Amino acid sequence: MRIWHQSFTVLEDLPAYGERMASHIKRVVGPDTEVVLHGQKPGTYPATYPGDDIAYSALYLMHGNQWIAQALAAERGGFDAYAMCTLPNPLIGEIRTLVDIPVVGYGETCFHLACLYGQRFGVLLFIDRMVPLYREQIRRYGLAERSAGIEPVGFTFQDVLPAFTNPGPLIDRFRVAARRLIAAGADVIVPGEMPLNVLLASEGVTRVDDVPLIDGLAATMKMAEMMVELRQVSGMTASRQGWFNARPRPERVAEVLAFYGLDRLGA
Repeated sequence: MRIWHQSFTVLEDLPAYGERMASHIKRVVGPDTEVVLHGQKPGTYPATYPGDDIAYSALYLMHGNQWIAQALAAERGGFDAYAMCTLPNPLIGEIRTLVDIPVVGYGETCFHLACLYGQRFGVLLFIDRMVPLYREQIRRYGLAERSAGIEPVGFTFQDVLPAFTNPGPLIDRFRVAARRLIAAGADVIVPGEMPLNVLLASEGVTRVDDVPLIDGLAATMKMAEMMVELRQVSGMTASRQGWFNARPRPERVAEVLAFYGLDRLGA
């Protein structure tokens, strides 16, 4: 099985993060699963941090074009699944209409999975401007009543990067933020953006007091494996009924991508 992993970061700019992520993925997937890491194209952002752009809805959607192009490239390349390893999962519904391989979203997977581990889940994240996006996504998933809140964690992406070599102080700060969310009613916590998730999971932090943390990277990889296997054993594939699900002709998709100059993104 081959899974295309897609990040919202430019992985070439963040080697320590990429190495830690690759190591964790290797630990959680099956022995016959190959996961190939991909990020946004070099030069996508003016710095190493995508949050300065994706905190704005228009730029978030513009950068989402890369996710479409990479999904099409994954299918052309013979991958069995496309794993969108970012909390907001840009254009995931639209991407599912463009490819026939399973498309798995980190945020979507975490929010649903959290409901199997407790009654109400909370989310901790870096980019507080994106809280309305996640709140709307949770509502569309039908999970609003299961959400205890979405709160800033109290530190930034730039704090997480050095913590890959000195994790203790940042993990302590995370626990403080988690306990505030627990006091607000959360009995499961999603540790927000992927870099924080990778740090906590790779350091073996799985709970805060009696509250489990969702390891979203592991969950996304295992969900991708499961959806591939379900397709193999039972023929289960995505719906193609109705406006939200119908797949356009691949030839027309290619023409439209070329018209807008987006075909180069998947090269």
